Amino acid sequence: MCGMPQQPPVRSTSTRPARPDASMSLLTNVMDHSLDDGYAEAAARKKAEGAGGMPRTLRAKLALAAGLVLAALVVTVGAAQARVAAPVVAKEREELIDRIEGETSAADKLEENVDELRDEVSARQREALEKSGDGERADLVSVLAGAVEVHGPGVKLVVNDAKEVGTGSDGQPRGTSGFSDTGRVRDRDMQRVVNGLWESGAEAISVNGQRLTALSAIRAAGDAILVDNRPLVPPYTVLAVGDGKQLSSRFQDSADGLYLHALQESYGIRTALSTEDELRLPAAPSVIVRTAQPISEKGTS
Repeated sequence: MCGMPQQPPVRSTSTRPARPDASMSLLTNVMDHSLDDGYAEAAARKKAEGAGGMPRTLRAKLALAAGLVLAALVVTVGAAQARVAAPVVAKEREELIDRIEGETSAADKLEENVDELRDEVSARQREALEKSGDGERADLVSVLAGAVEVHGPGVKLVVNDAKEVGTGSDGQPRGTSGFSDTGRVRDRDMQRVVNGLWESGAEAISVNGQRLTALSAIRAAGDAILVDNRPLVPPYTVLAVGDGKQLSSRFQDSADGLYLHALQESYGIRTALSTEDELRLPAAPSVIVRTAQPISEKGTS
């Protein structure tokens, strides 16, 4: 007996609609309710009370109109004043510029006159020095007075501050002076150097291109060293015209040369001395000529 073929079990299937995306719902909500509920309620309440929008009463409208008219009047008056004052300001500016240019030109002319007069005075001073003697005597006077340029053999001495300023090797500061750094070259150091070179036979001396004369002064102003009231900056280059080898040996053996060596050993001040075959020293920028006259003694009662 044959049985009926067995049918496979049938599974029931059902389809459910897809859920809307959460982000799309949030975006739709934001677009539909762009204003926060609290702000929306406040706006609706103010509108209901009549507190927003344009003024409703006649007095408020007149006040608003008056304010607008006043603001427009202020802006108009300000613009008119600026337009009227602009040419005046421009004219005053041009006059000021012309005045500045004129005064600058006058100052330049005065400076040129000063330079010409200075050159003329220097020439007359040199003439007076040349007339003070004949031949070699006049030349010697001109050289010693610094009135003429000098060239010849000599020595070159460079004096510079220490690399590391501080106290000396004995731990004691370098005396009392206006300088706090003990490794710095002072005016009295340069005075001793120059005097030592004069005593050693120098015929002419210059410091950083500044020619020295019998009336030159070396002193300090703050931290700067002045030569004839002109500030110098280190290193200090001293040129001395004379017999180079003899001048060098005499200076190193002199008390001032030993003093400079002690500064180098104790405080680290840097020095360099060399003999030169040819040095050229400029003339002094200003030479003061002074003469002395004997006073004749008359009989007195």
